[in-house]
Amino acid sequence: MVNIGLLMIRLVIGLTFFGHGAQKLFGWFGGPGIAGMGNWLETLGLEKGAKVWATLAGLFELIGGLLFAAGFLTWIGAIMIVIVMIDAIFTVHCKNGYWMTNGGFEYNLVLIAVAIGVALIGPGDYVLLFHSKS
Repeated sequence: MVNIGLLMIRLVIGLTFFGHGAQKLFGWFGGPGIAGMGNWLETLGLEKGAKVWATLAGLFELIGGLLFAAGFLTWIGAIMIVIVMIDAIFTVHCKNGYWMTNGGFEYNLVLIAVAIGVALIGPGDYVLLFHSKS
């Protein structure tokens, strides 16, 4: 049952991050695309290189989410997810306090804990490409 639990966590978190990355990079799923994301980042004060940062955030979410979901190089996917969430905390949510109801960083911290937890435990037996013994 542990392996099924890890698979469920990896798929939900990983595919959600993949979707967020696709929103930023390609405008899929109602997302803004790189131009729209760059414009939004400019409103946060990232006036220089906003489109570069939008691209990097999108790539980290897309690639990190796929690695995490697949259970392949899970620790690298987790690091990519954690980096994006730390950035989101400091650029957007920290000023609003902890609770998500006030726009705070509560949910970002939960995602960081899940990503690090799975990276430390391992992906479990149900992984793409390789069969591992956790």
